[in-house]
Amino acid sequence: MSLLTASVFLLLLLALSAFVSGAEIAIAASRKIKLQVMAKEGDKRALHVLYMQEHSGSFITVVQVVLNAVAISAGAIGESAISPYLLSIFDHEALASVISFVIITSVFSLLADLMPRRLAMSNADNIAVKLVRPMMVLIFIFKPIIWVFDGAANLLFKAFGVSTVRQDDMTSEDIYAVMDAGAEAGVIKQQEHHLIENIFEMQARTVTSVMNPREHIVYFDSNASSEEVVETMIRQPHNKFLVCNDDDLEHIIGYVESRQFLALVLEQQEVSLNDKALLKPALFIPNNLSLFEVLETFKSTGADFAVIINEYALVVGVITLRDVMSIVMGELVTVEEQPIVQRADDSWLIDGMTPIEDVVRALGIISLPYSENYETISGFMTYMLRKIPKKTDSLEYGNYRFEVLATNNLKINQLLVTKLDDLP
Repeated sequence: MSLLTASVFLLLLLALSAFVSGAEIAIAASRKIKLQVMAKEGDKRALHVLYMQEHSGSFITVVQVVLNAVAISAGAIGESAISPYLLSIFDHEALASVISFVIITSVFSLLADLMPRRLAMSNADNIAVKLVRPMMVLIFIFKPIIWVFDGAANLLFKAFGVSTVRQDDMTSEDIYAVMDAGAEAGVIKQQEHHLIENIFEMQARTVTSVMNPREHIVYFDSNASSEEVVETMIRQPHNKFLVCNDDDLEHIIGYVESRQFLALVLEQQEVSLNDKALLKPALFIPNNLSLFEVLETFKSTGADFAVIINEYALVVGVITLRDVMSIVMGELVTVEEQPIVQRADDSWLIDGMTPIEDVVRALGIISLPYSENYETISGFMTYMLRKIPKKTDSLEYGNYRFEVLATNNLKINQLLVTKLDDLP
């Protein structure tokens, strides 16, 4: 075979190998979600790529058959065409064969393997839809060979109990990773990233993590006078106040709205907390609901205020629609007091009742140990110290030291969290 003829055959084999190598990487690496979007926009080639991903046996078989055939053919043609010329130069048959082998292998590795694969990886989705139909033609041509090899492979996988079904299930971790990558690339704004992250967090956080705890609930006895009620409403302003019998939170009969009550007082009307027109029924929810479930409950009932009870039917707190939405909106919802205050020396002052999820996010750590056993930073200290914390009690975890600054009876009011790296 002349050098010219051999060169033409080698170029054809080079082009075929480059095409198959690029198509292999592009189709395998193309993103399912992106292909689905392209298909909805009318690109039918995207459907072919999705089908080939789901039925990868034929695709992989034809790739391997073609690449192996090209490698063998290129080696044989290159050896027969180049070796005679090298033999005349080096006058050593073995050396000429080795050099011709190295030349052919290097050229095909570079031009037919490495470069097409890297190009396909850089823009997998668009390249996949462009190459999928020629690849389908190759699959049709090699159908008999594919049937033999693919069938044999399926029998072996079945015999060993190995599944070859592609797993494309999207998990919350995958979505978090996509959002993080989008935020780093500037596609998603930082504020948008936090909003989306907060929405997913609603499914994991329970209602008790953001509730107003029992000790902070302001309520009235049903027999309280109008003067007592007005004085309390002025001193501790809220939109809604629970009403109880016998001044006992376990005997809630409903709630009153401060605006409506004060309007009647200003009109100098006789007002009673037992008035059915004034007293509204309270919504009771269990303390193990997620924030997402609470939001759905508010939506279905039309309420925006609920009383939280535990498994013993004891009141543990109250929650409002504003409390739930504050988790979604984050810093966009203004609050009177910030539960976490970062200081200039890489330390944080944290309220003891701050939800543990907010602490983890503020400190930039992955998680705190045994987090299923507590919901607040106060609960973390109690669980880790294995006692009721007192002032100056401290512990270290990771690169942080947690120290109790102030307590009230048995409750932790404030903690100081400091990075250990910044300590003298």
